[in-house]
Amino acid sequence: MSKSAGLLATASRRLYPNYKPAPIVFSRGRGCELFDVDGRRWLDLAAGVAVCSVGHAHPRHVKAIADQAAKLTHVSNYFFNEENILLAAELCARSGMDRAMFCSSGAEANEALFKLARRYAYARGETRTKIIAFHNAFHGRTMGALSMTGTPKYREGFGAVEGVVHVAYGDLEAVNAHMGRDVAAIIVEPVQGEGGVLPAPAGFLAGLRGACDQHGALLLLDEVQTGMGRLGRWFGFQDTGAKPDAVSLAKGLGGGFPIGAMLTTEALATALPPGTHGSTYGGNPLASAAARSVLSILDEEGLVSAAKANGERLSAMLGSVAKDLPTVCESERGEGLLRGLVLKPGFVARDVLPKLADAGVLLTAAGERVLRFSPPLVVRESELAEGVAAVRKVLVEVAENAK
Repeated sequence: MSKSAGLLATASRRLYPNYKPAPIVFSRGRGCELFDVDGRRWLDLAAGVAVCSVGHAHPRHVKAIADQAAKLTHVSNYFFNEENILLAAELCARSGMDRAMFCSSGAEANEALFKLARRYAYARGETRTKIIAFHNAFHGRTMGALSMTGTPKYREGFGAVEGVVHVAYGDLEAVNAHMGRDVAAIIVEPVQGEGGVLPAPAGFLAGLRGACDQHGALLLLDEVQTGMGRLGRWFGFQDTGAKPDAVSLAKGLGGGFPIGAMLTTEALATALPPGTHGSTYGGNPLASAAARSVLSILDEEGLVSAAKANGERLSAMLGSVAKDLPTVCESERGEGLLRGLVLKPGFVARDVLPKLADAGVLLTAAGERVLRFSPPLVVRESELAEGVAAVRKVLVEVAENAK
């Protein structure tokens, strides 16, 4: 029995089966490569769903975590710690926001947005509780975040927090039809990730900003997947004319170390006073040091601008595949290094993923028909070419089998 087989047998008996992972047991990584316990290599163009922004085992990231672990890992939010204060200042400087609150995940960050919006209205003596969200949006698995998530199957059997309405993504007319004095906030992703790698239509985010200003509501941006350089700019809202009142971050912020954040304007600094919200591990020095090293690497290696350039290259590669395989592929779309290859109706992305894994390439599905590319921002053009060539070969076989 191989080492993988033995571990998979143990996993089948001992891990709670709420996930359905591929039968691969990874043990180490390097850049955009992953290796299983038996030594087989995969090209990782998923990055843990847009998490491993600086790749696997980046020496500076590793050193920052190790050095901080040798000094101080946790003190709780009853005290300040140096790394967290410095991280807050660095994030505010890059985003143009004024305040930062930390947690451990994207769902937590979006839960904080939900509570912030309602508490802000409450403190002003307003009866605003409605949150406008969008069909196909994904905001997390906690009850508030789940309620804002726009795919009904995720809420099945759990119910939802009352007061959230969902409208079509990109439809300003539908948004405006729901606006009024009862609306606390609109929450939106600059690119819908889980919903199928759907970029916001031109002018949509700016239109939401205008609607919020007109009706006294907050604009909340979920940048858990799109932030930290993934779209070829630090944050997805930049250059859109839609500065948010608050924004959520996670995934690429820690480069693989768990951390989330909520950034707000100064006007919201008192919306969650002491005792109204918190996170035990939020802002711990170890996570903060990991995130600070990510920011430093992104800066010094020029990875934000590289995401834009490599995103354009990847777009061209995927466009060529779509053009050459019209019976299987519909189009490609996305921004920066968050890209989707859209399959024709009748083809299911999750059915293709195992074939790609067998070919040595890791991707994820977004929606039913989209193969999602979210590689580490350190990815090289040659690695993108390698991955797309494998995808092309697999889809040629899929097309032939479909005849």
